[in-house]
Amino acid sequence: MSSEPASSPAETVQRDVIGLPDEPPTPWRIYEVTSTIALDGIEGKSRLWLPLALHKDTPWQRALGHSWQGNFASAGIYRDPAAEIVVFYGDWNEGISNPQLQITSQIAKRDRHFDITKRGSAAERSDVLRRCLHSSSLVPTDGLVRRTAERAVGRIKDPVAQGKAIYDWVLENTSYDPAQPGIGKGDIEAMLDSGHLSGKSADIALLFVALCRAIGIPARPVFGQRVDVSRLFAGLGATGNLSTAQQCRAEFYTPGYGWIPVNPADVRKAIHDEHLSSNDPRLVVLSKLLFGFWEMNWIAYNSAQDVRLRGSNGRMLPFLAMPEAEAANGRFDSLDTRRFSYTVNASRTEG
Repeated sequence: MSSEPASSPAETVQRDVIGLPDEPPTPWRIYEVTSTIALDGIEGKSRLWLPLALHKDTPWQRALGHSWQGNFASAGIYRDPAAEIVVFYGDWNEGISNPQLQITSQIAKRDRHFDITKRGSAAERSDVLRRCLHSSSLVPTDGLVRRTAERAVGRIKDPVAQGKAIYDWVLENTSYDPAQPGIGKGDIEAMLDSGHLSGKSADIALLFVALCRAIGIPARPVFGQRVDVSRLFAGLGATGNLSTAQQCRAEFYTPGYGWIPVNPADVRKAIHDEHLSSNDPRLVVLSKLLFGFWEMNWIAYNSAQDVRLRGSNGRMLPFLAMPEAEAANGRFDSLDTRRFSYTVNASRTEG
């Protein structure tokens, strides 16, 4: 239904992070993202959940609409305002052994920049900030986490500088591990206890979030999906079937500036993929760039943690970044390829 993302000749050639993206304003791009799902080996009634793009418009992302078709008995979208999550659900009656679904979303995107010379951002709601200071099942904020954060920031008092110190500490002390399934487990306490700070994007982003929260800086992960090539490095983009292209980023809040975007996981991924040395000028530029910049070849889904799926009889999820299904014979996700056929394709037009 959709084709692979289109790219201009300049974008096909320009894959070197030394060539920085243009400063804002950057043009909007509209992506049409189509997810096709088929389930197999289902017993009894079944339900499927799929995270959707943020419903709240931002200066860098707008959800333009969704449409779907399939052999479901009922389907729809629900929003959880407290968790700020939007979820598509589909229900199949008993006797449907091959549930099928196709959903298409249109999302407008443009690059996100943080400018330290500009203040005056609108203040965030106090309930949101409180939630972004809480611990969760994967993000503790006391004990070893707090001691690590305090060492990372030292005597720094300015919250922006504290965030940068934590970002730098994460870059220096973690490594990217492509062998992890999905986007990683994100179990921060286990990582710190083991001393082995290796993982994928969720592990690295959630470590940043935990360290910020531990010293009183509101922070949150942002789970999402790559949908296009990257202008920085080839490994930081995705084309074709995007069903395993989920990626987690992070942001932290400071008064006057609002939410500041960071992407430490992609720095570590580029180091791994490109075999960058610590004195490589491309790494120096990338490390500086991804503190305060998100390249928007990626769609943001949600920041929710400890997610209870509506209508589920199963366990709470640490986060929702990929489709989940549940039937009489249990809960399973799209990594279970025996029971889950899942493809995602994206096409792009200029806004």
